[in-house]
Amino acid sequence: MKLGFIGLGVMGAPMAAHLVAAGHDVSGYDVHAAAGEKLQAAGGRAASGVADAVAGADVVITMLPNHPQVEEVVLAAGGVLDAAEPGALLIDMSTIRPETSIAVAEAARDKKIRVLDAPVSGGQAGAEQASLSIMVGGSEEDFEAAKPVFDALGKTVVHVGPHGAGQVVKAANQLVVGGIYGLVAEAIVLLEASGVDAAVGLDVLAGGLAGSRILELKRKSMVEREFAPGFRIDLHHKDMGIALAAARQADVALPLTGLVAQLVAAGRAMGYGSLDHSALLKVAEQLSGRVPAEV
Repeated sequence: MKLGFIGLGVMGAPMAAHLVAAGHDVSGYDVHAAAGEKLQAAGGRAASGVADAVAGADVVITMLPNHPQVEEVVLAAGGVLDAAEPGALLIDMSTIRPETSIAVAEAARDKKIRVLDAPVSGGQAGAEQASLSIMVGGSEEDFEAAKPVFDALGKTVVHVGPHGAGQVVKAANQLVVGGIYGLVAEAIVLLEASGVDAAVGLDVLAGGLAGSRILELKRKSMVEREFAPGFRIDLHHKDMGIALAAARQADVALPLTGLVAQLVAAGRAMGYGSLDHSALLKVAEQLSGRVPAEV
């Protein structure tokens, strides 16, 4: 397929490269020129702007930080909906508010452009390893048409419902991930304060009912206080806001989600926004007055 890819950041860059490797003709654009040069080195084409990336594309993918960027790139004059040809398929893989995904789909319908919302889970490692989980909202027909794209990017690809449903599932994913990080952080604080080797304790937890993907992948780095970002607290803060807004929209109470959102916000306020979300451990430590020497 001929693909246009907008947003070549930490996630978008490896995703676009995988699509090139899968044999697709990829034109990519990012506000940082160096990102386009990296795509070109991988065998793609660096576009000069959004319209240039989108021109003649069968499929357009956007991977952007938040809903204002999606609205600007897709809905503004000279954006994706102006530049894409009728019949093109727009796949927004950003994590944004469900209502924005629905609004984009409605605006695109008037232009005869098909739309899927397809946020991802798996972080930078998942993007680099093409092992993302992809939750897709939109029509079944458009989902099937997009499968060759999704199959080049992820291992778990599921059509979860109509427009906006992908974003709701992603919000649920983020509240669960944030909650588990917070609980693992508190477990480490408890173990260490009680004189127990946290690494050994978490090894036991990982083999029992408390086991999780986060314990599997992150327990060693958390105990060693290695917080190089795979997914930054700043971005998880944004995602928790989406989860709370979705709860309000659905008229449901999510009290634990509210608490997790406050812990994430506290991490950001403490200056940890650029660190990995596993740095919620630093928040838990400060709440108990147990702040280790900086690593």
